[in-house]
Amino acid sequence: MAIGTPQQAYQQNKAMTSSPGELTLMLYNGCLKFVGLAKKAIAENDTQVRHQNLIKAQNIIRELMVTLKTDTPMGKNMLALYDYILNRLTEANTENNLIKLNEAEELIKDFRDTWKEALLLDRQKRHKVNS
Repeated sequence: MAIGTPQQAYQQNKAMTSSPGELTLMLYNGCLKFVGLAKKAIAENDTQVRHQNLIKAQNIIRELMVTLKTDTPMGKNMLALYDYILNRLTEANTENNLIKLNEAEELIKDFRDTWKEALLLDRQKRHKVNS
């Protein structure tokens, strides 16, 4: 597969060399990027761009859902929240509903921020063990 631009090459290399935890953080950030683009499209009344970006956001949430381990109560609770987010994104798309999109965005931000904190704590813990 040919890589078109230096930015694409960088992104592909970053994805190939990131840990599973970092990849999950990248998914959350990507999802938030697409939600932001969809919000802009709603403001500009651009149905096609809104739809394209919300489909991308939905696909990321689906990916998070299928890779989630649901053998614990926390995993099952996370799956239910992902399902709720997915429904909010779908409704925001079909209804052109900014309120539902904002609700989904806040939940995704909460997941992202919690995940980011967990990665930081894990790095600190591993650094102390290796010191």
